[in-house]
Amino acid sequence: MNKTEFLNNLRAALSGIPQDDIEERVSFYGEMIDDRMEEGLTEEEAVGGVGPIDEIVAQTLSEVPLTKLVKEKVKPKRELRAWEIVLIILGFPLWFSLIVAAFSVVLSLYIVLWALLISLWAVMVSFAAVALAGIAAAVVLFIKGFIPHGIAVLGVAVMFVGFSIFLAIGCVAASKGVVRLTKKKFICIKSLFIKKETAK
Repeated sequence: MNKTEFLNNLRAALSGIPQDDIEERVSFYGEMIDDRMEEGLTEEEAVGGVGPIDEIVAQTLSEVPLTKLVKEKVKPKRELRAWEIVLIILGFPLWFSLIVAAFSVVLSLYIVLWALLISLWAVMVSFAAVALAGIAAAVVLFIKGFIPHGIAVLGVAVMFVGFSIFLAIGCVAASKGVVRLTKKKFICIKSLFIKKETAK
């Protein structure tokens, strides 16, 4: 792919975000390709070294605020006709309730996901607290001379130490996964505001 094709494809893939952001990205990557060609790379090598357009679009979407994308999407491209305004007003109870319902479902799923993660962390903390309380109780039992009882309590405490360590590893991994998923879904939501066009 040559520079012109790459920049045209990039411009088409970014359509839907504000025009000044599109031009800024296209200009940036055009200069990057020129710099690579000045370093001795061929045009195709310079374009190939920039990276896939999908990754550039994802990076751009992560940087452009959602409010900016929404404003660009709802900005009318032409004056609305009278019958279109009447349809929008008459359809308001239907389309507004559908938007609120969809938003509520997505928000509730998001809240449930984070609630499960918080619950997992709470279980891990409670296991750690049981382990610490068991060790303290075992020490007290050893001091009072109840050696068999102290050994049993210490064994249970050590078991809960293992559980809490195991859960801590799982909690950290789950937290990272939920954060990654949240970022990915947020980029997916932003990508809904990008027009799907093919380069001409």
